[in-house]
Amino acid sequence: MSFVVTGVVWGWLLNPGIGIQKVVTAMGWSGFRFDWLVDRDRALYCIVLAGAWQASGFAMALFLAGLRSVDADLIKAAQIDGAGPLRTYRRIVLPSIWPIFIAVFVILLQFAIKTFDLAVALTGGGPGISTVLPSMVVYDFMFQRGLLGRGAAAAVLLLLMLLLVLVPYALFQRWRAAHRTDHA
Repeated sequence: MSFVVTGVVWGWLLNPGIGIQKVVTAMGWSGFRFDWLVDRDRALYCIVLAGAWQASGFAMALFLAGLRSVDADLIKAAQIDGAGPLRTYRRIVLPSIWPIFIAVFVILLQFAIKTFDLAVALTGGGPGISTVLPSMVVYDFMFQRGLLGRGAAAAVLLLLMLLLVLVPYALFQRWRAAHRTDHA
């Protein structure tokens, strides 16, 4: 599902006039307030909530694939040696799927850094400027104001933020591959 669709649907759910707050107050709970979308201090959490909901299926699919790739013989050997479920999970399963944790973290972090359509569809950058993200600044400079130089500079800064995430990950992967070759 695209971030635009997610933003529109969550915008309906979180809108105090038509969403959850209206339904609950119509059921008789007149003091109920769920106006996060129009609250400057909580609007950013709405974007985080919608983004986490959107990405959870992707992350779960990767984790499920990782769990299915854990060697069953190792788990049986641990059980035969008397390891309990918690110890088996901590000593065998988690180290086996550790690369998936790293991959999911990096992928979701770069999604979060460049999120544009979700924020525009959900809040439009508001209330006020409380949910203006770096990608929205780039768009505003380049296409709304026509300031191509500033927009390009903001885009380069956005690229540098992405590189701050991706370069350490690439170096870690290279170190890990070299470390495996040394022990093989």
